[in-house]
Amino acid sequence: MYNMILSAFFYLLRLLEILIIIRVFLSWIPMRSENQLIRLVYQITEPILSPIRNLLSRSALGRGMMFDFSPIIAILLIYVLESIIRRLMYYGVYIR
Repeated sequence: MYNMILSAFFYLLRLLEILIIIRVFLSWIPMRSENQLIRLVYQITEPILSPIRNLLSRSALGRGMMFDFSPIIAILLIYVLESIIRRLMYYGVYIR
């Protein structure tokens, strides 16, 4: 049961990464914002990207940047989270 929950969690993380990548590609293509699929992708990814974007804009590195690096940082953070959880699983430490 525990492994099923973790597997589902890892699949959700992978889906989130894919949605972030799709969002990046959608930002390059001029499309109408009324499209329900586009709105869904933005609604799912914005709560993750917005705080990262805000932190970047407040930092010295983020001032005056022309590009939005929040998707890259979000994917890196998802990877780090997944790596930590997998390492804890490997060494037999369970989060309760």
